[in-house]
Amino acid sequence: MPLINVKIIEDVFTEAQKAEMVTKLTDAMVSIEGENMRPVTWVVVEEVKSGDWGIGGKPLTTADVKALAAG
Repeated sequence: MPLINVKIIEDVFTEAQKAEMVTKLTDAMVSIEGENMRPVTWVVVEEVKSGDWGIGGKPLTTADVKALAAG
């Protein structure tokens, strides 16, 4: 039973986007393992509090991620 754990910073993705992550990540695993594994493929999307995630020695906030996504 595969478990895919996705960590994202809070308030960056909509509920629809998180649902799409679950669907597409499940589909990716099923494409490798076979359709029989779909019912037992778990995807957990965890939201990490803004500022509780660090990269390059600096805290990363929701605003930082949105600025990165905007280009």
